[in-house]
Amino acid sequence: MVSRQERQAVTERRREAMAVLAEAPGKTLIHLWQEARLPDDAVVLRGPETGLVTLRGRMGGGGAVFNFGEATVTRATVKLPSGTVGHAYALGRETQKVRIAAVIDALRQRPEFEAVIEEKILTPLRHRQAEADEARRAETAATRVDFFTMVRGED
Repeated sequence: MVSRQERQAVTERRREAMAVLAEAPGKTLIHLWQEARLPDDAVVLRGPETGLVTLRGRMGGGGAVFNFGEATVTRATVKLPSGTVGHAYALGRETQKVRIAAVIDALRQRPEFEAVIEEKILTPLRHRQAEADEARRAETAATRVDFFTMVRGED
């Protein structure tokens, strides 16, 4: 029997992988998917379909909740011949990207594909995302202004 901690660890790894797939640029994900040559025999159960979600916020991080705006989201659900179901959501309208991400999610739940997906798709995406984050940090740091206060000598 699988312990509660093991189930939580599996869920957390899946959540992190789905976040990497959702953040990935569509062209990059499709390119990595094609290079990996994984089976694409999943049946689409839902979507890919595009809709709107409401974004909510809090004033100052702790105030009353308010509706900030809306964002376009695409989602898809697929089922492998083995019965494994995969889901994917991503901001934007890239239906092909979201369908492929759902297939990757389903395949990654199968032990025989987990290592291949990690090596050929998720690891390269994580590296690219880390490089993009570092470039964004460097760009932000270049515009940083340090403010200081000088005390005038009052007689």
